[in-house]
Amino acid sequence: MLKKIATSQVALGMYIQSFEGSWLNHPFWKSRFVLTDTEDLAALRASGVAGVWIDVSKGDDVPGAAPPAATPVAAAPAVPTASAVPRATAPTRATDEIEQAARVLRQSKGVVTQLFADARLGKVVTMEACVEVVSDISASVMRNSSALISLARLKNKDEYTYMHSVSVCALMVALARELGLDEATTREAGVAGLLHDIGKMLVPDHILNKPGRLSDDEFAQMRTHPERGHAALVRSGNVPDAALDVCLHHHERFDGSGYPQGLAGDKISLLARMGSVCDVYDAITSDRPYKQAWRAADSLGRMAQWQGHFDTQIFHAFVRTVGIYPMGTLVKLQSGNLAVVIDQNARDLTRPLVRVFFSTRSNQRVPPYELDLARETEKDRVVGREDPLQWGFGRLDELWRPASAAV
Repeated sequence: MLKKIATSQVALGMYIQSFEGSWLNHPFWKSRFVLTDTEDLAALRASGVAGVWIDVSKGDDVPGAAPPAATPVAAAPAVPTASAVPRATAPTRATDEIEQAARVLRQSKGVVTQLFADARLGKVVTMEACVEVVSDISASVMRNSSALISLARLKNKDEYTYMHSVSVCALMVALARELGLDEATTREAGVAGLLHDIGKMLVPDHILNKPGRLSDDEFAQMRTHPERGHAALVRSGNVPDAALDVCLHHHERFDGSGYPQGLAGDKISLLARMGSVCDVYDAITSDRPYKQAWRAADSLGRMAQWQGHFDTQIFHAFVRTVGIYPMGTLVKLQSGNLAVVIDQNARDLTRPLVRVFFSTRSNQRVPPYELDLARETEKDRVVGREDPLQWGFGRLDELWRPASAAV
């Protein structure tokens, strides 16, 4: 039986069914969970949420209340379901998170594919589905951001439109955490990343999927996707303002050279400035019908040279987010060995966890082994990035991604 109570009446042991007001106004990623943590209780009471619906058949009632006197409620507001905000825990190794991250990506791809198909048909965006995806992605990013972000980068060119949105969602969540944004804003950032390119579903297929260079007229049509997406999301009527803003302005540039409105500097919102960086990074590190992906580490270097393109502070935070040597980067060590980066070291981005597999001195492969360059006793270090093709290597994914983690 559902009962609406004031937030001040909420106590540990109650089953929270939903919150009064918008899902963005409460401090949790999802609803429908048993409240067992004193920190969650304190966060709820400090959130400004006026009331909640509890299910007294699944958890405790208000102390002293007689069960028959509970006031039935026909239905609680349509809100996302499941558990409370993920708690910060000790980081999981990327190698331990990667299979779970792959499952999250597979599930997210299915949801986003349907979401975008509905948008093409003019249907409203289902926010509940969006929040479920963002919640799952955020939980994986919290455990280890490198695993999911690196796997998402391996999308094939045929699924780019859908998986790009999933990737940007993950990058936005990770960047928001690096910037120290609160949970509500981090959640908005994730939703904004997921929906930022939905306007491309309203661009003709022959333009969207063209394998060659776009004509001037085709490019002009492609540039309308922010406005098309924004209009579609406005028609849905249930999309957060932050997501509307990022959808419309993720192609604005810090120096005013972007589109559609030529905004500059602080005239571009924080989340839209974040979206600009995340969108470009994933685009240039992904295979497209008309170009091959740039290597992740090289892409950061190129982006750093695009003066005026990005907010410098946000870009620097983004570099800290993905690492100087992103997962999967081929590096040469002082010892002369070649290795693939398999995880980041948050305390020192220049000393990642690597998997050594090749000796340049003997010019042959060696049995792969892990090397933690952050260990105090470890004398080896990275001396630079290497191009796999120059060494005759194909894709090195198998050195950091098990077959079971295919997306």
